[in-house]
Amino acid sequence: MAVRLKVKEIAEQKGLNISTLSRKSDVGLSTVRRLWHDPRRHADLFVLERIAKALEVPVTALIEDVPDD
Repeated sequence: MAVRLKVKEIAEQKGLNISTLSRKSDVGLSTVRRLWHDPRRHADLFVLERIAKALEVPVTALIEDVPDD
């Protein structure tokens, strides 16, 4: 199994774009952009915690197990 991040999906559901999520989470724009466009990218737990807090969801909501390609 592999891990896929659902940052983009959850942010869009909440009406946030990349730059708004970056500001709201206090995570660098380039980091948010990378996670937004590459959901299989490795992310630091600290970053995921900040994004989850900004999105008002638990960190576990950002993570999905998917089969390996």
